[in-house]
Amino acid sequence: MEILVTNDDGWGAAGLKVLIEEIAPLGHLTVVVPDGARSGMSNAVSATQPMYLSKADPTTMGLKAEGIDCYTTNGTPSDCVKLAINVLFEEDERKIDLLVSGINHGSNAAINQIYSGTMGAVFVGAEHCIPAIGFSIDDMSQEPDFTYMREMIGKVTRHLLDEGFRPGLCFNINAPKGTIAGLRWTRQCRSHWVKEMREIQDEQGRKCYALSGYMVNDEPEATDTDQYALEHGYLSIQPCKVDMTDYGAL
Repeated sequence: MEILVTNDDGWGAAGLKVLIEEIAPLGHLTVVVPDGARSGMSNAVSATQPMYLSKADPTTMGLKAEGIDCYTTNGTPSDCVKLAINVLFEEDERKIDLLVSGINHGSNAAINQIYSGTMGAVFVGAEHCIPAIGFSIDDMSQEPDFTYMREMIGKVTRHLLDEGFRPGLCFNINAPKGTIAGLRWTRQCRSHWVKEMREIQDEQGRKCYALSGYMVNDEPEATDTDQYALEHGYLSIQPCKVDMTDYGAL
């Protein structure tokens, strides 16, 4: 099996190392990731600048070199997938059997999903009918504790592959911080961010602004959402698709 691995936290991220280690038994890995953090990029692409691909050494991350080819780019997570499809795999006519993205440091549940570079890459995979899964943990620290999530990654991935992916289907998987009570199939929670900007000063003393705030759950009583699952210690599995049409409004 040919597996494409990407992320939005960039080369060297702890979550990337864990994902590679847990997915490696499933096949040959091609890793294409940004050369630095690209969080919040959603589906952004580098429309006005050239992109570069550089070979990376997996041993610098404490990974085995066998069965894995690694690259970094100055592009976005979505660019990573496009580069893999249109350059790396097209050159030798290989086919990508699975795309995995993550593990993101921080939740991509609820409204966070639309901002996520991790899920942006997943949606590019789904666009091209590649089975694609995004993995995130509800912990924004540089070194999250992946102990409990680790054992779920391979099992869940195998199960989703066995069930099969219809064209355009992908998955957004979010794990809680700490122990995991179980698995839940969920839907995206209605939510929004508030107090999103805070005033700061730059080095010259000029007033400027930085992202801030917190997310509000707009349906706290609903028990079938991804946010509810996370808040109650469950690993959330949300099926997604690229089609954003609201069919009920037609």
